[in-house]
Amino acid sequence: MRSIAIMNQKGGVGKTTTAVNVSAALAATGQRVCLLDMDPQAHASLHFGFEPRPGDATIYDVLVADARIAEVRREAAENLWLVGSSLDLAAAEVEMAGIVGREVVLRDKLAEDDFPLDYLIVDCPPSLGVLTLNALAAVEEVFIPLQPHFLALHGLSKLLETIDLVARRLNNRLTISGVILCMYDVNTRLAAEVSQDVDAFFRNAKHDKTPWAHAQTFQTRIRRNIRLAEAPSFGQSIFQYAPGSSGAEDYKLLAREILAGRT
Repeated sequence: MRSIAIMNQKGGVGKTTTAVNVSAALAATGQRVCLLDMDPQAHASLHFGFEPRPGDATIYDVLVADARIAEVRREAAENLWLVGSSLDLAAAEVEMAGIVGREVVLRDKLAEDDFPLDYLIVDCPPSLGVLTLNALAAVEEVFIPLQPHFLALHGLSKLLETIDLVARRLNNRLTISGVILCMYDVNTRLAAEVSQDVDAFFRNAKHDKTPWAHAQTFQTRIRRNIRLAEAPSFGQSIFQYAPGSSGAEDYKLLAREILAGRT
């Protein structure tokens, strides 16, 4: 099984959109996929039409109330399962403060679960707190969605610093596999220049002993597409909402790259 965290501490870069639609695209090829929503905003859950009611168990109960993953996982589509989130998860950061080994609670819970999967996709919150640390300690790969504008690389160093720290102290299997350029405008020179800068950065790091030594930029660019922004309000992936859109085409191509192995 490949376990992948999709993360960026900057919001609005297409992180959840990517987590949802990559999961749906992989599931459509016959892969068994589970999307785990670690964001208290629960946008990935809402994207699949899951809005927890009082009494519904979520990932919060797994982390704080000792529930099992199997009690929370629900089928979202054929070959696709969801471990949903809720606003309660925002309190987990505080409630887990006194737990010994709080950074590896998710890893231990996943280790107890024997549900057969080909892919585990974790949608991380736009922060570098305990929830994100749990995700990084539990997976083997990281995908970083970036919006190609001037500030795209501004917060990347802090993100890489956190991943490097987790790799050294909590999870020595952790690697950054790829960068996904989202909200890409093919008609601007800026997008092309930022893409080149990102490529050059990771190319120059090839011989470094870091978790991103083998990272590359995915060839598929996720173009700006209003249908991607509209789909969540209908509780659908882009493939259900607008299967003929450029957004659906791009995420289908991205899934093919992922299936081909590391970028």
